Amino acid sequence: MPRAGLTPQVVVREAARLADEVGHHKLTLAALANRLGVALPSLYKHVKGADALAQQLSALATAEIADEMTTAAAGRSGEDALRAVAAAYRSYARRHPGRYPATQRVPDPDDPAHEAAGRRAVEVVYAILRGYGIEGDAAVDAVRMFRAAVHGFVSLEAAGDFGLPREVDRSFDQMVTALGVAYRNWPGSTGTGSG
Repeated sequence: MPRAGLTPQVVVREAARLADEVGHHKLTLAALANRLGVALPSLYKHVKGADALAQQLSALATAEIADEMTTAAAGRSGEDALRAVAAAYRSYARRHPGRYPATQRVPDPDDPAHEAAGRRAVEVVYAILRGYGIEGDAAVDAVRMFRAAVHGFVSLEAAGDFGLPREVDRSFDQMVTALGVAYRNWPGSTGTGSG
């Protein structure tokens, strides 16, 4: 018999909490069923399987990080917006080490909410880039640069792979400064995003 009050939303939220505690790659249906106090077969009444859970966790985490990035960008422009959004992205990854990797999954085209969350996250960066005069195909390249730089940094930081004797926060700040310099000097841009 399923536990009273258990819904697909409750299952996904608990999976997110569990992922943050044990790590994304250690999140299993068996561990989640144990956490929820139900037999594994009962869990299948709320989630279709491991891949479905991973997709739903990705949708949740993508919506969360998109909300935080959007809030950070509000009322800001140029380098001020760039710094705030990069910091919000990093902060989310640090506070949610288990669910953050789920944000890297491509949104499921059969899940409109997941696709909308993915678009919101990307649109925040596009809006910043418009302030630098970067649009069209050039903006796609610049968005990819932002994602590669910030995701790469937070992933290396989470893995403990920064061993050189320099403050990591300072290195992050320098990286974001370098992104701003690159965007101000982007080929074909108007270079207006000094903020």
